[in-house]
Amino acid sequence: MQLRDAIRVARQWVPFTARTVGYGTISLTLGPLTQDHRASLWAMKRWCKSSARGLHIDVDATGLENVPTDGAYVYASNHQSLLDILVLGAVLPGDFKWAAKRELMNIPFLGWHLKLAGHVPVERGGGPRVAAEVIKRFTEVLKRGKPLLIFPEGTRSEDGVLKDFKMGGFYAAVRAGVPVVPVALEGAGHLMHKGAIDSGDGNMRLVRVRVGKPIHPITTGKESARVVDLRDRTHAAVAELLLGLGGRVAEAPSKGNGSANVASSADS
Repeated sequence: MQLRDAIRVARQWVPFTARTVGYGTISLTLGPLTQDHRASLWAMKRWCKSSARGLHIDVDATGLENVPTDGAYVYASNHQSLLDILVLGAVLPGDFKWAAKRELMNIPFLGWHLKLAGHVPVERGGGPRVAAEVIKRFTEVLKRGKPLLIFPEGTRSEDGVLKDFKMGGFYAAVRAGVPVVPVALEGAGHLMHKGAIDSGDGNMRLVRVRVGKPIHPITTGKESARVVDLRDRTHAAVAELLLGLGGRVAEAPSKGNGSANVASSADS
């Protein structure tokens, strides 16, 4: 790494770390003292917004009027970058819980906040038993009346093209009887692709977010068929939103993925 690159990395991640420690401390100390951990929610929103600005990310969000004003629902978004959670956390309303990779739970302050605030740890490749347990946790979040944010592609798209959706979050939506809110984001993949050590040269970059109308699960027929139907309709909605933002979409999702395929919200 050249000295210029090292300086750029330090300018981005030293303030980011300081913000994480600061807002994490607020969440950990004041969250348990406030009703429904509202201080933790405030800290999370402020951390996302300030971190996005600090990393020179400008977020343009449209369609927020489509988000339900009460009750539980599932946000289902495409996944382009490690920074997606900052982008969406800065603009999406509601006290939603993230489906976060379990390793994140061990990061000081960030992981401690995730545990305190009730976000859902997810393990990939753990087999059917682990997948079933994650779906159970998703369902419990929704039945408590909290929104859930998933990235149903399961991992970040390396080329920005929308991939097939996995099934876990859709099982939870069907079992809890809640709608799925499709979300598309475009531009984040150019900020920090897989393997990148920072988010670029410091110029302000635009990420656009578009939220679609809620998609309700059908209530008749076998559960597996209802899950596939909800998955496929959501994929089509996210694809349409993404194309409207100038993004790219792969072929239609393959049929019949099992419940062991669980959506994750954060990857390495």
